[in-house]
Order: sequence, then structure tokens, then C-alpha cells
Amino acid sequence: MKEGYLLDYISGLEVKETPEELDAVQVFSKQLVEDYGYSQNVIQTRPQFRVKVRPSDIKKEYPIDIAVFKSQNKTDDDLYIIVECKKKNRSDGITQLKDYMRLSNAFLGVWFNGSERCFLHKVEANGMIKFEEIPNIPKFGESLDDIGKHKRKDLQTPHNLKPNFKSIRNYLAANTVGATRDEVLAQQLINIIFCKIYDEKFTSPEEMTTFRLGVNEESSVARKRIHSIFNKVKEEYKDIIDESDKIELDDNSVGYIVGELQNYCLMDAERDVIADAFEIFIGHALKGGQGQFFTPRNVIRMIIDILQPTSKDKVIDPACGSGGFLIESLRYIWNRSEIDANNLKWSNTILQREKMDAALNCMRGIDKDYFLSKVCKAYMAIIGDGKSGIFCEDSLENPNNWKEATKQKICLGEFDILITNPPFGSKIPVKGASKLGQYDLGHKWKLNKKDVKWEKGKRKDKEAPQILFIERCLQLLKEGGRMGIVLPDGCFGNESLSYLRNWLINKVRILGIIDLPLETFLPNTGTKTSVLICQKINEEMLNDDYPIFMCVADTCGHDRRGKEIESDDIKNVANEFKAWMKNNGISF
Repeated sequence: MKEGYLLDYISGLEVKETPEELDAVQVFSKQLVEDYGYSQNVIQTRPQFRVKVRPSDIKKEYPIDIAVFKSQNKTDDDLYIIVECKKKNRSDGITQLKDYMRLSNAFLGVWFNGSERCFLHKVEANGMIKFEEIPNIPKFGESLDDIGKHKRKDLQTPHNLKPNFKSIRNYLAANTVGATRDEVLAQQLINIIFCKIYDEKFTSPEEMTTFRLGVNEESSVARKRIHSIFNKVKEEYKDIIDESDKIELDDNSVGYIVGELQNYCLMDAERDVIADAFEIFIGHALKGGQGQFFTPRNVIRMIIDILQPTSKDKVIDPACGSGGFLIESLRYIWNRSEIDANNLKWSNTILQREKMDAALNCMRGIDKDYFLSKVCKAYMAIIGDGKSGIFCEDSLENPNNWKEATKQKICLGEFDILITNPPFGSKIPVKGASKLGQYDLGHKWKLNKKDVKWEKGKRKDKEAPQILFIERCLQLLKEGGRMGIVLPDGCFGNESLSYLRNWLINKVRILGIIDLPLETFLPNTGTKTSVLICQKINEEMLNDDYPIFMCVADTCGHDRRGKEIESDDIKNVANEFKAWMKNNGISF
């Protein structure tokens, strides 16, 4: 492919890689196929279909970014939806879209610039043309009246909700009165997301969802429905959501969010929808300042697939954030339970009891950020009733100083599996004599060259959090417990951290090190990372020579700008690792 070009998703032709193409045309083209169900055969992007500028226009001078037709004939009479993707502001973009629709047969239109979007319906009556803003466009095979009237079983599994969240964020920022700070908007959106998930969970497959907004309904109707669901959410999860919590967004804002999300089943989402929303709303500055970089889903799944948790394992993430590792661990365990249920002919009652027990008794999480821990607790509760295992604490604090409720549920030395991506960076050092004094790695180390031995010295004044997290993680594990942890590459190679590696190999059996691509956490941070897979040493492992799995993943499913690419080495690592274990006679 030529430099500066990309492959058009619909036509397969090479097109210039402009921001408009990359962020809008290609994104929405894919959503039309994957989320709305339209065949690529009824969509035209290149060469561009054209419509008239004026009634006398014979050449048809207006090129359409995306044209959707009623049939594969792709004639003027068949034109159904016009999608305009120019990088303009909302007012100019919608005006241009109306001009395109006015002299064409299309009666539906979408304006989408990669950050915002609007859905229009053209109405012709008494020789006049009017445009109505609608919540969404129909999926393939639906009519306009079908919008907002989906049964639970008809909800679509989303592939990528970031465009939806970007549109929601920009709409709210431009139109919401009162709540304008991203943190406040994020909390409001997350409350509504939990209403959506609650509605999915407690609506039977044949029933119509309550989380909806139809074409001929006022936004106030949707807001009343959402308030009704939210009251049930608060009643069901009193220990998570405060009685004082409210959905304070205005009617139009709530209606806009409902329109963007109502087609999807968030419980089946391929991505962590909460983390996606948080990333969009909070932004790089806040996350970077706190060391909060959300772990990509493929990395999470790779680690979990390697560690293979079961319903008998106690699992903890001491830097759980919005709960990505815990949610995926729970899903992994549930999948294993479903296989067992099928093989052992369990009743559905027994299967559901097994799933509930895993959620309540196996999953534990800690995060020092109140907002994130609350999000994780609520998310775990709605997905699987794992609400009792999530706590807002400083994992690096002396456990004796944790709250009583935390100490009752989390003790050192009791976990079978630990999976985490701790905050890291020299700009967020851990300080304090009482905190640093707990750790061997909170002290200075010096190599005694005579005896070729590292010796612990005075306590440090400060230390990077990832260093201390390594030791705290091992303290939480049982002997023989297994761990998957994401760490900056400096931990594996910097000469100044030789003492750390020497300390570590006397505490763990290193099973594997997976070198992740530089792009893994881009565009949020360019920190180069690797995943350490290990077991806490028990007596049987002492003085035992063993092989180590070493792996370099060159691609991670997206490029430096976060654009999705087909190549993803990370997806294949877990299978390679398990094959290596089998060949070397290693088992957990």
C-alpha cells in the first residue's frame, strides 16, 4: 500500500489517509455492517456516489461520503441513507447534510465527524420538506417505527463503543447545563450505563427493554424510564450506590445517551465499556497524573488464559481500577463452569449457584481511587454480584491500617491467583517511613562484591509504586500461588534495579516473560512494558532448575494512534504458553 493511504473498508480500494477517512468514514462504515447489519453490497464509499446541488444540476456535483441503498442496484431511486463525515462543527455539518438530502431520495441522514453525530429523518408534506432529529437509524430490515422497540434478545453485541462515547461526551459538553466537568459527566454517564446493564439483566429475552427511546417519543419519556430503573439499581445495591446519587442530566441529554446505546447489549461487550467511557470522559491528563492507564482487553485475556483460574481459586487485583482483570476472570471461570455443567449434566439452578459462589467468594479488588473503586464495585455487582469483594484502600498501606471490612475479606498469604497492572512512574513516588518500612524493596541495597551478595541497607525516602507493588503482590499470594503482572521494562533490564531481580528470583519461580509492543498503551503512554508470569516459591521449588518461556509480541491489534489493525500477536501468546507448559511437563 502507498505511504499515507489506507484500505477502504467497503470498496477495498486504497484511499488517502485523511483524518476524515480514518476517524469517521471508516469507523461508521464498519458500524453500518457490524452493528446495524447492512451488507457491504448496499453501501458505497468509493467511487463516491453523487447527488444534485440544485434542481438543474445534471452532473450531480455533491459527493457523498457514505451512501446506503435499499438494494444492490445503487440507483438514485434506491438511495436510503446519506452519511456526511466532513470535519466541521455540528451546525455546519448538519446544514450540509440537509442540503444533500433535500434534492435526493434519501429520507434518512447521519452526520458524523469522528467525535459527534446526529441522525435526521426527512419528512415531505404539503410540498414542504422538514427535518426531524431522531435517536438513531433503523438496523437492516427494520422500519423507522422499530427504533427503540427492541426485545432483550434482539440487542446487538457491540464491537467498539468508543465512537458512541465520544459522541456522547461531546454532545454533553456542548449542550448540558449545570454539569460540565468531565468527572461529573462521567459519573452521570456511568450511572446511566448501570441502568442499561441492570435493564439487560432483569429483562426476559422476549420482553421489550425499558432502556429505550422511540422516534415519536419525547426525551422526557426516556428520562422517566431511566429514573425508574435507577431507583431499582439503588434499591438493589444499597452498599454501592448512595441514596443521594441522582441522574441530574436534562431530558435531551438523557435521550441522546439512550439513543446511542439502546441497540446494544453492554453485558456482552467485547471491551470494558466502563473503562472505555472513563478514558473518553476523564482524558489523558488525569489518568497520566495518577498512573492510571487502562489495560487493553487482549492483554487481560492473555494473562487470564495463561493463569487459568477456576471456581476454587481466590483471585485478587490490588490495583483493580474499573475492574477489567476481575470481570474477565469471572467470565473465564463462568465459561469453565458452563463446560462442567454440560459435561456433568448440572441443572441450571446448580450452574447459577456455582456462578454466584465464584462472584461472591473468589473475586477481590482494591483501588485507592474512590471513584474507580466505586465503579468497579458497581460493575461487579451488576455483572455478577461480586460487590462484596471490592474495597477502596491503599494497597501499599500497612494492612493493619485498612478498614475492618477490608481486613475481614483480604488477608496476606491467602490468594491463589494475582493479576494486576499497578500504577508506575517516578512522578508518583511512594513516601513515608511507616509505609516504606514494611518492604525489603523500600530499602537501599548494596552488592557485597567480596561475597557476591546483595545486602539490605537503610530505608529509602521514596520509591516508585511498581517496585513496592511487586513485594505486596507476593505477600498477598499463597505459597505456590501464581501471578501475572504488567511492569515497565526497566524492572527487567535497568542495571540500577539489579537488586530487585536478585530479590525476586529468590521469592518466585519465573514461568514466563512476555515482551509487549511499544504501542500497547499508546496513545495514552509510550512506556514500554512486559508481563511477568510467576509462582511464589514453596519448599518443593527451592534449588530447582527450570525452563522459562520467553516471548516477544510485535503487534497488539492497534497502532501508535490507537487505530485498530488486523495483526495481533498478543492473541496467540496464551496458546503458545500452554503448549510450552505441556511440552515441559509444567502444570499449575
